[in-house]
Amino acid sequence: MPFIDDPLSLRGKVAVITGGGTGIGAETARVFARHGAEGVVLAARTESDLETVAAQLAVIGKEAGNPALRVLPVRTNVKEEASVVAMVERAVAEFGRIDVLVNNAGGTRMGPLESLPTKGWEATVGLNMTGPFFCTREAGKHMIEARSGVIVNVSSGAGVNGVRNGAPYSAAKAGLQMFTKVTAAEWGRYGIRANCVAVGAVASERSVAAWEAANLDRSAMGKGTALGRLGEPSDIAYPILFLSTDASSFVTGQTFSADGGTLLGAPRDD
Repeated sequence: MPFIDDPLSLRGKVAVITGGGTGIGAETARVFARHGAEGVVLAARTESDLETVAAQLAVIGKEAGNPALRVLPVRTNVKEEASVVAMVERAVAEFGRIDVLVNNAGGTRMGPLESLPTKGWEATVGLNMTGPFFCTREAGKHMIEARSGVIVNVSSGAGVNGVRNGAPYSAAKAGLQMFTKVTAAEWGRYGIRANCVAVGAVASERSVAAWEAANLDRSAMGKGTALGRLGEPSDIAYPILFLSTDASSFVTGQTFSADGGTLLGAPRDD
């Protein structure tokens, strides 16, 4: 591999980020802007969130010496095939290509398996696994034609170890991890890499609101990790940056855990 002066640069690259209006997706967009991305397509369901992040990126681009950065917010529901097709078509029409796809949109509602409604299962699997499939297939068509591309899927520790009262979420995230491996195996011949980040408890805006609504003790949650703290969106955005750039040019088909470390059953004594 030839020498690269800045292996963490996204100079000249166009990235699509789903769930780009809040949390990990929004922070990833900000990190990409700071690292030279030429274009960022923000895909999410809430237009006001998209517009807020797009405005932030314009400022960040100028401050980071990346004034040529262009941002395209696209209202998208990744569970709807037609919505994903339209988003990818707009991205390609605007920028001519897609170099990086970050499948970040996801979420769940917790509940016991015995009372889980069918619609709840289908909605969770649709958001966390079928949505990334739609996005990967549609963006992948253009990556295959270009013989180049990077896909980063955002999974969860639930997909590695499971979580009680989260059967559909755990199953979908585990499926996303295997989908990543198969994508890497099938598309490596086209110069396309696919990797996955299994995320632990991250204090994003919506997570914090959900924890507060459930009266959860965030301090206690943080002590459940080896590092003794909850994650922040930036703790995930930078691993995504690494997997999106030439710094990871020989890495594909992998799932990386970014979860603060496990305690292996022993409680912290602080």
